[in-house]
Amino acid sequence: MKKWLLGIVLSASLLLGANSLFADPPGPPGPGGEPGGTGGVPVGSPIDGGVTLLLALGLGYGGYKLSGKKKEE
Repeated sequence: MKKWLLGIVLSASLLLGANSLFADPPGPPGPGGEPGGTGGVPVGSPIDGGVTLLLALGLGYGGYKLSGKKKEE
C-alpha cells in the first residue's frame, strides 16, 4: 500500500514540477552589444548537461536489478 502511495506522490510532483524545468526566454539585448561587435544574445539553454548521464545510470541500474531478479529465479 505504501509503494502505491509513493508512486502517486512521485508522479504528481513530477507532473506539477515539470513546468519549472523549461528554459527562460531570452532577455532584451543590452545597450551597445558585446565589446567584440557581435551584439548577439544567446537563445535558449542547453539541456544535455547531465540528462545523458542520468539516462545511462538509470539504464545501468535497471539492468543490474533485472539481472538480480533473473538470478533469484
